[in-house]
Amino acid sequence: MGTVMRDISRRGLLGAGMGAAAAMGLAACGSGSGKPHLPGGAGDGGKNGNGKNVGNGPGKNVRPIGDGSTAHTGKQPHQPPEPVPLEPGQTPPQFVVFSWDGAGEVGNGLFPRFLDLAKDHGAAMTFFLSGIYLLPESKKTLYRPPNNPVGASDIGYLTDDHVKATLENVRRAWLDGHEIGTHFNGHFCAGSGSGANWTPEQWRSEIDQAVSFVTEWRTNAGWKDLEPLPFDYREELTGGRTPCLLGQENLLPTAKKLGWRYDASSPGGHQMWPEQKQGIWDLPLQGMPFPGHSFEVLSMDYNILANQSQNSTKGPPANYPAWRKQATEAYLGGFNRAYESNRAPFFIGNHFEEWNGGIYMDAVEEALKGMAGKKDVRLVSFRQFVDWLDVQDPAVLTKLRTLRPGQAPAGGWNAFFKAA
Repeated sequence: MGTVMRDISRRGLLGAGMGAAAAMGLAACGSGSGKPHLPGGAGDGGKNGNGKNVGNGPGKNVRPIGDGSTAHTGKQPHQPPEPVPLEPGQTPPQFVVFSWDGAGEVGNGLFPRFLDLAKDHGAAMTFFLSGIYLLPESKKTLYRPPNNPVGASDIGYLTDDHVKATLENVRRAWLDGHEIGTHFNGHFCAGSGSGANWTPEQWRSEIDQAVSFVTEWRTNAGWKDLEPLPFDYREELTGGRTPCLLGQENLLPTAKKLGWRYDASSPGGHQMWPEQKQGIWDLPLQGMPFPGHSFEVLSMDYNILANQSQNSTKGPPANYPAWRKQATEAYLGGFNRAYESNRAPFFIGNHFEEWNGGIYMDAVEEALKGMAGKKDVRLVSFRQFVDWLDVQDPAVLTKLRTLRPGQAPAGGWNAFFKAA
């Protein structure tokens, strides 16, 4: 793979109903949670998250920012129309957000594979970029992680070639209409240096460094012949997911000061309409039905793996076909439960990984194909979803939050919204 990843300590799943995973002490982690965190041209017009055709990529008006690592290029292409409030009695859209932790390309072709898939199906996604994936290992002493040694990281630094590949794919992702969030930097999940123990001030340091690695990659790497990232990252960055879903309580005050609009770091939730914490939308990974079991599994590739191969990323190959089918059906089961009942948004987290022969990547692809194109379904980024939330009547959202997972509105949506 070209990258050496160190194991991250395990952490128990939170929330009732997670069954075997909780009993086994397996992790609900935005990074692989106990296993190595493997990261995996301009847009030319196409379909956005609503399946509508919109414009081409930015024009020639490129204004460099700082050292030229990033640039103003105009409005992001391939965005949906301005959102509008639900009309009285209207059935809510079924939002689905596919998100990717780390968002590095290490030569396995997974980043472009899913960019191609998204383009084919009019989907937008969120890529939570780990800042150090744009920092050459030769410059790792520039990273000063809170409560850890200088240059330390619990995920590996990328080779120079893989940093360049990551830059290429992040550039394409934004031009294709996707969101670039943050997965912070060193992915510390264990011991005193864990993000669970960081103060709001330390989270600010971690964020500032992540931003600097993205906005100063040209200076840090010394590369002069590569195109800039076509966006202002400080404006683009409106949310993230913490490593191992740790530390949200102390992150939120800092996120609020920075003007973030959402956080995807809650350690597990139900398929219900979201609410805000400290003025920021809380968008957790969710429990979803797990075929063949009475408990639910968190909507992330690693948590499915943890229940199938007990944390091993190389289980018996003979089991791969059945596990692939089970993972696909888990994603589709979570989607169908929401789609056919309360229409709660469905959040799915992944990594660019090849665990158990790549079956989870296949499952995500098949699940997305099974969701795309259905009536009212919108495959969007987190940022696009909160754009929609922010224009809704708060009373309507409060009413939607009364519906439990799998609970359809009695008498239909028109009667539901008319009821006192």
